[in-house]
Amino acid sequence: MDEEFRSLVDRLRDEAAGSAAYGLLVAVDDDEVLARVLVEPGRPLWAREIAAFRLGCAGDRRAFEALVLLLNHRDPERCVSAAHALARLDDPRTPRAAAALATNALRTAYALHPVRLLTTLRAPEAVPALVTTLQRPPSARWGWAIPRGRCRRRCRRGSPNRIRS
Repeated sequence: MDEEFRSLVDRLRDEAAGSAAYGLLVAVDDDEVLARVLVEPGRPLWAREIAAFRLGCAGDRRAFEALVLLLNHRDPERCVSAAHALARLDDPRTPRAAAALATNALRTAYALHPVRLLTTLRAPEAVPALVTTLQRPPSARWGWAIPRGRCRRRCRRGSPNRIRS
């Protein structure tokens, strides 16, 4: 069990609340069982996340859509797991999907993990997306990119919270 999968399993244990399906999804070796979890109605998010992660890390492209949805999730831990699995999936659609998520102006606050995935993939599609995302004015960029109150340079007016152009 690699470190990313161990982290995923530990994080989702409480969310699964002792469900028997949790133990099955963590231990099963049959990709068909995992693929059915992705399409069966009524499955909880944690079950779909485990199935998509395991299929993605195994290179099964049936996990692509679920992983992209998880990459766009508000919960950063879900995004990290999805980005890890997408990087290992080696699907040619991944760079384009990550670029679309990274450049979506309405989801700027959630662009961190798609941007990190683009840098990991080193695909040609990444360059325009990264340039577009990084050209946004600092106020529109991510909260993680410029920690408030910790700017190393002061702007012309002397405020530590502004960046000099």
